[in-house]
Amino acid sequence: MSVVPGNGRLAGQSAIVIGGAGGICSESALRLIEDGAAVLLMDRQADALEAARARLVGAVPGARVEIFTGNGLLADDVTAALEAAHGMAGRLDMIVQGIGGGRFRPILMHDVASFMKVVELNVVPTFLAIRHGAPLLERGGSITCISSTAAGSVTPWMAPYMVGKAGVEQLVQAAAEELGAAGIRVNAVRPGMTLTAANGSPEAQARMVEAVLPEVPLGRTGVPADIAAAVRYLAGPESSWVTGQIIAVDGGGLLRKNPANTDLLAEMYGPEAVAKVLAGKVP
Repeated sequence: MSVVPGNGRLAGQSAIVIGGAGGICSESALRLIEDGAAVLLMDRQADALEAARARLVGAVPGARVEIFTGNGLLADDVTAALEAAHGMAGRLDMIVQGIGGGRFRPILMHDVASFMKVVELNVVPTFLAIRHGAPLLERGGSITCISSTAAGSVTPWMAPYMVGKAGVEQLVQAAAEELGAAGIRVNAVRPGMTLTAANGSPEAQARMVEAVLPEVPLGRTGVPADIAAAVRYLAGPESSWVTGQIIAVDGGGLLRKNPANTDLLAEMYGPEAVAKVLAGKVP
């Protein structure tokens, strides 16, 4: 594919991708620069940001990609990054928010602090991106957030992650209603099992794939490009009459159920701890 920066459908526009060093977010940034947008990547790890920028510029020579090292859970950092993105072209057209995460841990092994840490990791960056990004967006601008199929189905042993992603989706829909009069669209993508470095070691990924694949009608796990295609659609003008929507990109996984993953939990915490949890006892 031959790409000439500045000649695509997004030429003259700018975007910020929060969590931009991650697999899904950096792939989403690639889709934006391929269509001519100037993009600022924000993340906490400077080395990872530099690597992501190098990959993107290598894929689309001449593309404008800037980086901002900051914490997506801190209002001052998010505000500064948004202003820097706005300064790239004197306007801001697209915000992509992808910070979030969680891990297997039974409810009975959480306390308030550990539970809320996961919820906040998913909800706070979304709130900050909307709260501080909307006033900078052009009319017709978009905010696209990364949710998860965990928001819409029971994912065993990941309760705070489910709560956090459900919170992301409720924020998206509330913001879509409130910002509609300003011409700002707010949507989310729900990835299914998508393999990135965040999924852990190759061995751990292989175990998860083995458990998940029987519950995916299309018979494969996702890759970042699958999710990035949906992000690009929701971010750009092709979806100019789409707001408040949650689009699942999951190979049909929501048609079925998530695996119990009890064996994996036992490997992580030990059979005795899991036996107590299954009996309704605190390990």
